[in-house]
Amino acid sequence: MFGIFEVSAVLAGFALLIWGSDKFVDGAAGMARTLNVSPLIIGLVIVGFGTSAPEMLVAAVAGLDGNTGLAIGNALGSNITNIALVLGATALMVPLTVHSKLLKREFPVLFLIMGLTLILLLDGNLGRIDGIILLSGLLGFILWMIYLGKKSQAENSGVAHDPMQDEFEEEMPDKLPIGKALVLLTIGLIVLLVGAKLVVWGAVSIAQAFGISDLIIGLTVVAIGTSLPELATTITSAKKGEHDIAIGNIIGSNMFNLLGVLGIPAVIHPAAFDSDVMTRDVPVMVLLTIALYLMAKGWAGKAGKINRIEGAGLLIAYFAYLGTLFVMST
Repeated sequence: MFGIFEVSAVLAGFALLIWGSDKFVDGAAGMARTLNVSPLIIGLVIVGFGTSAPEMLVAAVAGLDGNTGLAIGNALGSNITNIALVLGATALMVPLTVHSKLLKREFPVLFLIMGLTLILLLDGNLGRIDGIILLSGLLGFILWMIYLGKKSQAENSGVAHDPMQDEFEEEMPDKLPIGKALVLLTIGLIVLLVGAKLVVWGAVSIAQAFGISDLIIGLTVVAIGTSLPELATTITSAKKGEHDIAIGNIIGSNMFNLLGVLGIPAVIHPAAFDSDVMTRDVPVMVLLTIALYLMAKGWAGKAGKINRIEGAGLLIAYFAYLGTLFVMST
């Protein structure tokens, strides 16, 4: 039987993941500012990568320990949690308006990445070739984001600015000396690794004690815990009126999850996975992503908006999904 020690390990791991992610982003963003990198690129790439760092480190540790099911559950569960729980809760508090041209460019890429992921998972096996393809896609995605940021900065150097560019400009941290930035980066990475190890060990112990699969634990407990940085960033941005950052953070994080969080364990420890992934979890993720797109798109030239009713609908969908997992696991 598991005890208070395992539960404490998971909670402590989540706390370390959040703190480590924050320090990692501070160090990377501060160094980028010192090197005069565009705030838009810092926001899109560095902050997006940093908020997905907990999922990636957990996936790496899970892969090394042979718990590929937990890593898959973490990737898909985090995407479901990001849209239904994080955006749902945020919109319930602060209705979200979407203006940015960047979001209209990102949605098609997100659907493309989901389509690629679906094709790779159809055989019921997450193989090493699949992982290489996904990680290559992650590299291409990062390069595309850098290109997009530079292009948008050049286009908006005149009279009009993309709202997201202005929001990132306001949120950027101060410049940091290279030495101090490297120290923060190193500390953040070490803390992330320790937190990830604690989360995986505790979560697997709890799953074994209850006789449920690593996949279910990854979809629920681990996904919620590793999505806490996105929750904090999204709510904070929404309260400040930075709605494009709030939604852009979720879209970017979901892309990183599919490419990186699935790709890393596939390369480390290829394995077959439960058929429920394709019949239950992937369809839920796709449907929620389509719903988010329709909400954020806007119609008749008007900006898209996720209102409180839609936020409540997302939350209801999330808890219905959790209920389905509970029933199926028991």
